[in-house]
Amino acid sequence: MASGNPQIRTPGGYTALLDDAERASRDEIVALQTKRLAWTLQHAYDNVAHYKAAFDARGVHPSDFRQLSDLAKFPFTLKTDLRDNYPFGLFAVPRDQVVRVHASSGTTGKPIVVGYTAADIEMWATVMARSIRAAGGRSGMIMHNAYGYGLFTGGLGAHYGAEKLGCTVVPVSGGMTERQVQLINDFKPDIITVTPSYMLVILDEFKRQGLDPRKSSLKFGIFGAEPWTNAMRAEIEQAFDLDATDIYGLSEVIGPGVSQECIETKDGLHVWEDHFLPEVIDPDSGEVLPDGAKGELVFTSLTKQAFPIIRYRTRDLTRLLPGTARPGMRRMEKITGRSDDMIILRGVNVFPTQIEEVLLGTDWCGGHFVIELTRTGRMDEMTVLAEARPESWDGAGMQPHAERVATYIKNTIGITAQIKVVAPDTLERSLGKARRVFDKRPRE
Repeated sequence: MASGNPQIRTPGGYTALLDDAERASRDEIVALQTKRLAWTLQHAYDNVAHYKAAFDARGVHPSDFRQLSDLAKFPFTLKTDLRDNYPFGLFAVPRDQVVRVHASSGTTGKPIVVGYTAADIEMWATVMARSIRAAGGRSGMIMHNAYGYGLFTGGLGAHYGAEKLGCTVVPVSGGMTERQVQLINDFKPDIITVTPSYMLVILDEFKRQGLDPRKSSLKFGIFGAEPWTNAMRAEIEQAFDLDATDIYGLSEVIGPGVSQECIETKDGLHVWEDHFLPEVIDPDSGEVLPDGAKGELVFTSLTKQAFPIIRYRTRDLTRLLPGTARPGMRRMEKITGRSDDMIILRGVNVFPTQIEEVLLGTDWCGGHFVIELTRTGRMDEMTVLAEARPESWDGAGMQPHAERVATYIKNTIGITAQIKVVAPDTLERSLGKARRVFDKRPRE
């Protein structure tokens, strides 16, 4: 942020608007990372049986680490490793030092369980406070927190960060959309934290109640937990007259607050590299790619005590870029998709975000859509069910509009997709992460 900004009050007293790490040079960040990574590798090796076995099998030891490039010698951590060590097998401190656990939903198998010491919780609150501040939040503001509370990290992560920054938190959680709108109108929050897909549901409820969302008190929106496009950003910003920024995180690394887009630039998410070291690799070979090359994002924690994570393959696709608003810390481009939810249709790679961008480029689709994959004979087929805005719906499927979108997808993405425009309010609404793809193809 520009110099000369006023100081802000936090629960800990007056502090400068940017903390020391945000002001650090690139060389200073690299030196700090090198020191902290040496500690993390030794901590994991000494205290987690899985990491000792994995390092030994790879023929590496923490003493082999001398500079950041040496990290490539160490093995990756996969989601299967986390599930195989369910529930507490990857904890690096005695269980009685773990003050909190979070977990994934476990819808595709055993949940992934992560633990936090008191120091981990404090660090998490710090990076979340930094993230909210980077998005425009300030001490004394009211934050409407519509991320889910419970084992999901989103709600409590945002909550603790906002309190540390000095905000007033409204812990609404997800769901109860009519009440969400009522509380936004009654409490007049400055900030909202929510998944972007659920923000569209809140937008629909504003319109259903005959309220103008542009007249709401909301000034800043922090949106994450799922990939979303700049087209959706434009839709939300125009609808609510607010500044929308992207936040990134995942339970395996800490939760939300691993990286955050800065309101000054909105040009990608600055990774808080004093606590999390990113790499980008080729998803197939595992080779580390240079900054600027697109590939799979990998994270190593630098300061976590209870649950250190070494070279965790996130499956998220992005690239690393030089810092701008925070020059010492690199940026990651908005997540464009995942290497494991990529659709391969007749040899062409497709991501739901590509379809979303096309639909939000129209004036008739409000952003609600699903993709159905089926197979007729030997041929895979894609059908996109796209919901029309109420003011655009013709009651008959809007065939000319559907055909234009199908043609555009064919010409730009290179796939044939059937577009079916459906009536307003007919697709299932997500109260958290949106489920976009329904694969109905027979399992062979």
